[in-house]
Amino acid sequence: MLSDLNVPYLIIGLLVLIVSLSVHEAAHAWSASQLGDDTAKRLGRVTLNPVAHVDPIGTLLLPLVAMASGAPLIGWAKPTPVNARNLRKPRRDQILVTAAGPVSNLVIAVVAAAALRAGASGEWLGMLVVEALTLNVLLAVFNMLPLPPLDGGQILMALLPPRVAVRLGFLYQYGFLILMGLLLTGALWYLIGPPYYLILSWLR
Repeated sequence: MLSDLNVPYLIIGLLVLIVSLSVHEAAHAWSASQLGDDTAKRLGRVTLNPVAHVDPIGTLLLPLVAMASGAPLIGWAKPTPVNARNLRKPRRDQILVTAAGPVSNLVIAVVAAAALRAGASGEWLGMLVVEALTLNVLLAVFNMLPLPPLDGGQILMALLPPRVAVRLGFLYQYGFLILMGLLLTGALWYLIGPPYYLILSWLR
């Protein structure tokens, strides 16, 4: 029920998610520009300003519904455009650019874990740091699922032989539906839960 919702927690969770997704997409854009493709840079995506990255459904609506329903807090921002033909070594660099997003979330999680060990406490600060730790581990694990259009799916496509990758390309048009099916059936947590808890155990 709406009256049972922890509003401060919802606000903090949404703010942490917005910032974390902005860092994630900015990492994609920055790494692409460093490796030869300035497409995202020309579109103003090499920035931590959430306005450049927020997707109304993936960054706002879906996370709010997830938090209100008790489902895993997942979401996405506007995809960062990358033209692989501009990269110096397209196959290798595409993997590096794609991996930069989840790695940025793990970096945030490591910093948050260090802050907790250093004694970050207090009702609001403690809640903020714990949320930054748990949410960024979750985002990193979720995004590494080998399903297009998630980062893990894109890395898989880049690693596969071109002919096989082309055949699997059809999954892009069904990726969202597959993710929603996994989320609604509860199967998603069986996939991301074990690595999520494992990484948390290493950081705490």
